[in-house]
Order: sequence, then structure tokens, then C-alpha cells
Amino acid sequence: MRPVLLRHAVRAVILDEDDRVLLCRFAIPDPVGKIVWAAPGGGIEPGETPLGALRRELLEEVGLVLGLDADPPHVWHQVVVARGHAVGYDGVVNDYFLVRTVWFEPRGALSDDALAAENISGLRWWHLGHIAGYRGSDLFSPRDLATPLGALIALGVPARPVLLGL
Repeated sequence: MRPVLLRHAVRAVILDEDDRVLLCRFAIPDPVGKIVWAAPGGGIEPGETPLGALRRELLEEVGLVLGLDADPPHVWHQVVVARGHAVGYDGVVNDYFLVRTVWFEPRGALSDDALAAENISGLRWWHLGHIAGYRGSDLFSPRDLATPLGALIALGVPARPVLLGL
């Protein structure tokens, strides 16, 4: 039996001054055919540190420059073991970092074609209430995003990263 191969990734919970969170719209192609709203981020490349990967991903996907002196807190940890969840892997390990910023118009350094190749088809700022009350067919990642996001906004940075479900 071969070992489980998990993709290690970093994600940013980007909150503006009004506690809106910036999410990427991922259009997952067939056979899944789903729309998933998730925090910006992606895989850690060989030789990259988690924060180095976070800086690169934020610049590429949303155009946010995270300074070299920035040390965003690690707030959530998620392990998803599911074939097909990440192409070429048996699942993913996501580490989420809190990034506080003023509102900005997100526009990453990647071209629209490059973003589409990563299945990103949009960016949007969301209020917690809109996520909690959402009744459409799109999904959030994690599925119950409103719960840990509400706790993060209300209680601040946890003493240790909160373990998330799917």
C-alpha cells in the first residue's frame, strides 16, 4: 500500500477594516463541476517557506504585497484526505494565516488566463452575515466557513491554530 500523498498549502484569511473577508471564486471543472469560494493561497513550492509561499500567492492571486517583515498569525489548520481534492494528490493540508489590511480592489499579478488555469474565476469581499446566510448553490471552503470566521472576528487570534473540517 502506498503512502497518502498530501499537497501542503497556505491560505490567507484577509480581513479589511470592516471585517469583510476576501475570497476567491474557484470554478472546479468536470467531473466535479462546482463553484467554491475559498481564501486565496496555494501550494508551497520546493524550497519555499510557508510565509514565502503566502507572499507569492497573495501577490499572484489578489495583488496584495505582504512585506518581508510581516509575520501574520497562523490561525487555522485543515487536513482533507480525499482523492481528487487536489490534482495529483490524495488530499491537502491547508495552513491559514490572518492578514489584516485596508480594503483594496483585488487584482493579482497573474493574467486572467493564468488565473483561469488555477480555476480562479473571480474575487469578492464578503461580510460574515452574507456567508452565514448564503442559500445559493456555491460552496465555501471550509464548508462551515462562517463558524470559524465568526470566532476569529469576535475572539481574535487563537492561542493555537484551530483545526478545521472539510
